Amino acid sequence: MKPTAYLINMARGPIVDQAALYQALLDKTIAGAALDVFEKEPPPADEPILTLDNVISTPHLSSWSAESFVQLRRDVVQNVVVALKGQDLRSIVNRKFLVSKNGQKA
Repeated sequence: MKPTAYLINMARGPIVDQAALYQALLDKTIAGAALDVFEKEPPPADEPILTLDNVISTPHLSSWSAESFVQLRRDVVQNVVVALKGQDLRSIVNRKFLVSKNGQKA
């Protein structure tokens, strides 16, 4: 990354080597970072990266916006309608626990 670059991680903490990021920020190899996630959640109170002045952190809330809440409500209503119609639900995280109409696991 260029020295003027900013790293933004809103995905998953472990995809970034946090120790290497800390060193890059400390050495000014990159300009800064905005972190919504960390390798360990929640980060320890003495996490060194949180002491740097070129780091902005949020408590894993960056996706919570008025728009995301509206979309979440729409998704829930759509899933209820789909379920009432007996159709396959969207966005099933634990599909192996979903039970079909005949009582069998999907």
